Amino acid sequence: MKALVYQGVDKKAYIERPKPIVASATDAIVRVTKTTICGTDLHILKGDLPSCLPGRILGHEGVGIIDSVGSAVTAFRVGDHVLISCVSACGKCAYCRRQMYSHCTTGGWILGNTIDGTQAEFVRIPHADSSLYPIPTGADEEAFVMMSDILPTGFECGVLNGKVQPGNVVAIVGAGPVGLAALLTAQFYSPGQIIVIDLDEKRLAVAKKLGATATINSSNGKAKGSVMSLTEERGVDTAIEAVGIPATFELCELLIAPGGTIANIGVHGVQVPLHLERLWDRNITMTTRLVDTASTPMLLNILKADKIDPKRLITHHFKFDQILDAYATFAHAAETGALKVIIEA
Repeated sequence: MKALVYQGVDKKAYIERPKPIVASATDAIVRVTKTTICGTDLHILKGDLPSCLPGRILGHEGVGIIDSVGSAVTAFRVGDHVLISCVSACGKCAYCRRQMYSHCTTGGWILGNTIDGTQAEFVRIPHADSSLYPIPTGADEEAFVMMSDILPTGFECGVLNGKVQPGNVVAIVGAGPVGLAALLTAQFYSPGQIIVIDLDEKRLAVAKKLGATATINSSNGKAKGSVMSLTEERGVDTAIEAVGIPATFELCELLIAPGGTIANIGVHGVQVPLHLERLWDRNITMTTRLVDTASTPMLLNILKADKIDPKRLITHHFKFDQILDAYATFAHAAETGALKVIIEA
């Protein structure tokens, strides 16, 4: 089969790899019909995640059709259309019993990280019964791809961890796909203001269409002043960091109001300053999280009820043999306007 393989820092190749086989009774082999690229894949290519070694097939999002199952798989059969969760969960360990599936002792975020992932014609899914979701007949599979990772990530790591409440002021720093997913799902809680901050006017225009009450281009270094003028100099109740670089996390520290919450989503590959000399007396909460996908069943119900349209985050389509072009488009989003790309068989 063909697959996109990480070959070291800034190196990747679209090459032939062996088709995966059932290695455990709880495994399923899925023929991938649609997948996508995540910002985390770009972090891997930069060398930010040493857990992902050269030779790994990348990708942790997608939908497909069950090709084969292990003897212990009871929830799925060959031919079923399924959503692949970015997090694999045994459902039995101490972390899974706390719905901290990202820390599953035999799973977690392993696809495209410590085991081969979804940017291939076939992928092996461990713990298939609790790591796949059925896709209803006739459903729009492109929307389901957005449910693999970015919707639950934006919701859990940003909105839930950020304690968004009705009437609150929310700032989302970073208008990439995950930041925009946080924007979509924050609106479940009717915040009073949602301020989206980014360097890219194209992405800020999308944020405005998706429900941002205000947008700020931070390229002039005056984002803090702009936020303060919008909040009567108080700051924001929730600051969601959705980029993963020191400057954006430090901006969240500057924006947060007394009693507020900074919710980190971004993948950080270098040290970030924590300015306790400014924050020690301000009753601030800071949260970190890797998505658990505990909210996926709820989000799927919202999707099926047409209460959210994650397809609005999709900007480009590619065939699987164009995956290198898809990476080039996604990695140069400022020039291409890319948000999420769909790569289909």
